[in-house]
Amino acid sequence: MRWPRLLLALTSRNYRLFFAGQMISLMGTWMTQTASLWLVYHLSSSAFLLGVVGFASQIPMFVFAPLAGVWVDRINRHRLLVATQCLSMLQSLALAVFALTHTIAVAHLIALSFVQGFINAFDMPARQALVVEFVEAKEHLSNAIALNSSLFNLARLVGPAIAGFVIAGFGAGVCYLADAVSYLAVITALLAMRLRPRRSVAPPQHPWIELQQGFGYAFGFAPIRGLIELVGLISFIGFAYTVLTPVFARDVFRGDARTLGWLMSASGVGALSAALYLGTRTSVRGLGNVITLGGGLMGIGLIGFAVSRWLAVSLVCLALVGMGGVLLMASSNTLVQTLVEDDKRGRVMSIFTMAFTGTAPLGNLAAGTVAGKVGAAGTLAISGGLCGIVIYCFYRKIPRLRAAAAPVLAKSLEVEG
Repeated sequence: MRWPRLLLALTSRNYRLFFAGQMISLMGTWMTQTASLWLVYHLSSSAFLLGVVGFASQIPMFVFAPLAGVWVDRINRHRLLVATQCLSMLQSLALAVFALTHTIAVAHLIALSFVQGFINAFDMPARQALVVEFVEAKEHLSNAIALNSSLFNLARLVGPAIAGFVIAGFGAGVCYLADAVSYLAVITALLAMRLRPRRSVAPPQHPWIELQQGFGYAFGFAPIRGLIELVGLISFIGFAYTVLTPVFARDVFRGDARTLGWLMSASGVGALSAALYLGTRTSVRGLGNVITLGGGLMGIGLIGFAVSRWLAVSLVCLALVGMGGVLLMASSNTLVQTLVEDDKRGRVMSIFTMAFTGTAPLGNLAAGTVAGKVGAAGTLAISGGLCGIVIYCFYRKIPRLRAAAAPVLAKSLEVEG
């Protein structure tokens, strides 16, 4: 079968299975995230507690992801991913039980968010490193990463909208239950895969030594270091809008869970558009400029959302934020995956995960604290301005980073033709 350029990674059977399983599972993930945000604000009316829940769900990745990366490079990544998906299913079932029995409290949401964050600290590096094994042709790697992003953001578009109506009609517990059932799809897909055994290139050393080697390699190579620093900063200052969105949905637009669903889905529209664009690219050439554009769009969108009091304008602004976030993060992921040596892939991608997802909880906590003093709108306006400053500094460094990466990228470009 001849696949269109946008879907080239689907020529690999294992990636097709992974893609199909994720298509179902990610819908449930976004339903759960929307339900949790709504429940926290519904139960507490506290922007600070929104930040606390966001902090609890992601701080384990900041703390544990680097160490998890050592194990990802040592053990069978496929089995590890199956295990993390099973544990995530049990976590969603626990949320469903509390919600459906009307015993759920903010304390439960904080504790179970922390549990899911700990699971994700192992799940995300394993998932990132396995993409290379799922895709048979290396030249399809960037397409696979773009398709992953497209799928994630399609779920981000549809999942919150569905969740808004489900919460309004049946309650948050049904969202959690649907999420738990959805994990069966990805678990089944993973078990149906046929993967070649991964060869160990060197005998394992003490975990602390391997961890030091991973950090030394990632931060000793200027292009990877620059991308990880950029991703960490933007994640810290630019993505806190997700935990403050319920404030706008209820207090600014006087809406309910459906309004929250539309706001969250709007960012998914822009994100999906960006991911589809990246999927049509056949080369890593010019991704530095794409990253710069993405950061600029995020800054503009955040400031616009902060000052807007019209729902239609706010939806457009959030679409710009979603588009910019994917252009920046997915392009950075592609470049790091292209540059990293395979025997260090798990450790480097765990550090990338720490920067991408692990710094977000600190940003969530900071945003919740600042929003309690200056308001949600003022907090997001400041975030947008800081995004602009960070991306301008990165743009000034692009020529240096491109020159340092040239020898490695030249080999990749030869493969791409």
